[in-house]
Amino acid sequence: MHRKIIHIDMDAFYASVEQRDNPEYRGKPIVVGGGPEGRGGVVATASYEARKFGIRSAMPSKRALQLCPHVIFVKPRFAAYKEVSQHVREIFRRYTDLIEPLSLDEAYLDVTKDKRNIGSAIGIAQEIRAAIKEELQLTASAGVSINKFVAKIASDMNKPDGLTFIDPAQVETFMEQLPVEKFFGVGKVTAEKMNRMQIFNGADLKKFTEDELYRYFGKSGRFFYRIVRGIDDREVQPHRETKSVGAEDTFAFDLEQLDDMHAELDKIARTVHDRLERHQLRGRTVTLKVKYSDFRQITRNHSFTYSVAELDIIAATAKELLLKTDLEGAKIRLLGITVSNFGDGPVKPDSGQLSLF
Repeated sequence: MHRKIIHIDMDAFYASVEQRDNPEYRGKPIVVGGGPEGRGGVVATASYEARKFGIRSAMPSKRALQLCPHVIFVKPRFAAYKEVSQHVREIFRRYTDLIEPLSLDEAYLDVTKDKRNIGSAIGIAQEIRAAIKEELQLTASAGVSINKFVAKIASDMNKPDGLTFIDPAQVETFMEQLPVEKFFGVGKVTAEKMNRMQIFNGADLKKFTEDELYRYFGKSGRFFYRIVRGIDDREVQPHRETKSVGAEDTFAFDLEQLDDMHAELDKIARTVHDRLERHQLRGRTVTLKVKYSDFRQITRNHSFTYSVAELDIIAATAKELLLKTDLEGAKIRLLGITVSNFGDGPVKPDSGQLSLF
């Protein structure tokens, strides 16, 4: 029996919430994210009106302004987006408990057995989209198929407000026609390498043996070999294990003074600490991420023999790691802190001065 997998993806989520809540934004090109002031921020989400001008997520806001001089920049309201996301998940739970959120605006659902005994994954997807529209005045697109990979690709095919079903008998043909750039794990560099090998779509990939793909692309090659044949056994995981908790910030102007860097690290450490507290997690590894004005990026980490979540330890560790980088004449555009290596372990000793290194 084939599994019944749905991938739901909210349409231009942040921008759509802003347009719903602010009538003056409706029908206009808006960007949710950092504004173009100073060195400029980054586009988190663009409305469909803005996308017509070529504006895309992760694009510098200055570039967005060049493409559309009358675009409206809106600061994110993450509390509002989270509230909407929780309502959407409540709708999901009416049909199944096998829900794997990927972010605030998308999730996988396994409806092989659904709570309402509807039996049709297409019917469930239609009901979910209708409920989102009626209760939240927002639209979502859905992909329906027999595995996660195909369902996710399908959800993007008829956006916005679309539903695409890939029949089990059509999956392998669908994969053969799929451009390699659409394959999970194929970024720009891998796609260019594939193109040099005359691999442009799934049908081209199928000409290679599993061993050949492994030799050319490592472990990903084995995944490519299976997925192009429609084989994806990954289960929908309702309780995905958190591997790390972190936060980072890109600054409007380069940081050149150590005091400014420390002040920013204190803010970032506070965010990481709050997230650890919320998830009741403690980790043994603290990692510092530094991106310079020339976009060169480095990371430094320190592992403890005990688990930590304390704000002072996270902040102090990040500052010590920063001092171990080359700060002479440095201009820093981004700093980030991540805590990882979770699991059971002793906590910080109660006595004695903390020695980080």
